[in-house]
Amino acid sequence: MSGPLAGIRVVDFTEYIAGPYCTMMLADMGADVVKVEKPEGDAWRHTAPVAPYEGRGFLGVNRGKRSIALDLERDEGRAIVNELIARADVVTTNYGPGVANV
Repeated sequence: MSGPLAGIRVVDFTEYIAGPYCTMMLADMGADVVKVEKPEGDAWRHTAPVAPYEGRGFLGVNRGKRSIALDLERDEGRAIVNELIARADVVTTNYGPGVANV
């Protein structure tokens, strides 16, 4: 990737519009964004699908990102997320206080 944020690593725990839009802009500027999703995928993947697991809203705000599906209730999922976070420059979430326990 090129751009002013090339070399910046972002771990993205966002859902719906504002958070994914934020991290989409970071990806557009060259950041390496990894979206962490539940095993069943982000809820938007299943809304107004244009292809299996690809909803219009999801595609609109998640371009330019890589994604990984993890079960954060399992030790293995938490270990992977902790490794991602340790290597990240930025971690994003758009949950209310106390919801994200990563």
